Amino acid sequence: MSGSGVGRSGARRVETLVVGAGHAGLTVSALLGAAGRDHLVVDRRARLGGGWQDRWDAFRLVSPNWTASFVGFAYDGTDPDGFMPRDEIAARVAAYAGAIQAPVKLETAVTGLRPGGDGFHVATSGGPILARRVVVATGGFHRPRVPPIAAALPRRVAQLHSHDYRNHAGLPPGAVLVVGSGQSGVQIAEELAEAGRRVYLSVGSAGRVPRRYRGSDVFRWLHALNTQGEAFGTALPTPDRLPDIRLRSAGNPHLSGHRGGHDTNLRRLAAEGMTLLGRIERVDGERLTLAADLSTNLARADAFFDERFRDLIDRFIERAGIDAPPDDREPFAFEPPVETELDLSRAGIGTVLWTTGYDRDYGWIDAPIFDSLGFPRLVDGMTEVPGLFFLGSLWQRNQVSATLFGAAVDGRRLAARMGLPTRD
Repeated sequence: MSGSGVGRSGARRVETLVVGAGHAGLTVSALLGAAGRDHLVVDRRARLGGGWQDRWDAFRLVSPNWTASFVGFAYDGTDPDGFMPRDEIAARVAAYAGAIQAPVKLETAVTGLRPGGDGFHVATSGGPILARRVVVATGGFHRPRVPPIAAALPRRVAQLHSHDYRNHAGLPPGAVLVVGSGQSGVQIAEELAEAGRRVYLSVGSAGRVPRRYRGSDVFRWLHALNTQGEAFGTALPTPDRLPDIRLRSAGNPHLSGHRGGHDTNLRRLAAEGMTLLGRIERVDGERLTLAADLSTNLARADAFFDERFRDLIDRFIERAGIDAPPDDREPFAFEPPVETELDLSRAGIGTVLWTTGYDRDYGWIDAPIFDSLGFPRLVDGMTEVPGLFFLGSLWQRNQVSATLFGAAVDGRRLAARMGLPTRD
């Protein structure tokens, strides 16, 4: 329902305002709609499809197509174990809005939100809104992050963030230095190498996970842990159980949905000709000084899955009585050389591509709900301010909260906090 009205101040009145029309915001709309609750969904974009529209041309999901199953809109396609390209997943999110008849108002950017009276005063590009409740569903990737050291690079070198990258043909001629080894960085580096570009990859702290483990895609196990893990004592860790709370801001572990889905082992990429580098410590004209941390970072990436997920999955398999084959992963022992300097000109580098992630931007929310790292403090999506909720945030409940399938589980928890009935 969307039976909103207009108050004396000229502001539009709604019971619940949902900010963001991606899959998380639409999940909230599906739950509200099923309960017959008045609500409005606003989104700053001109088209439905969520943030997937911002990805590069050859982007594909790293999670299988079946993970694009939303509340009230299960995946029923012919290729559940394939990996959707950018335009297909954007179209599926748009179709979700139509299937649940979500009351979406596009081209409506929210610029301010503050508690007041019996609800919230919300400033938008389309005029003020008064809402009794607000659900923030804007994800966690808001503002492209480029480190300050970028300002010291030579002016002749083109620089762009992965947010603005579309394809290799749009880059200047020459080699490309990709900075960052999370999901986007490794996939784009691999794409550039396959297009014939000479690629240098500055490796950070992001880990990697195998495409398949013990007979199933790794996302089958992550989904099982997220939906059934608590029953078997194998739940995914919550933020408070991390060894370092700052790990919530770490890059997503890398793997690929291209070519039918495959592992992305940095050691193998190096053996095939990609040049791996440590972190950039200093820029002096054309010369970069590099940290001697490449071996350490590669070892950390190799250990990530075993330290974070393997034991949980193995215990789940045992306790759930699942007949799964043994771990058949084979280590790749190549050790690339460690370079401490790189001359950009001599290497023929014409572009530096920053795949260094995003910063959160909640500056428009005037409420004391954020921790020291800028994350909202949440219990099942509920904040300390009555009537203000979140869904789809990074680490809202665990590491998969911001994934395609995370919003369904977290959404039902949120619905319970909001006093709504849940649905499949």
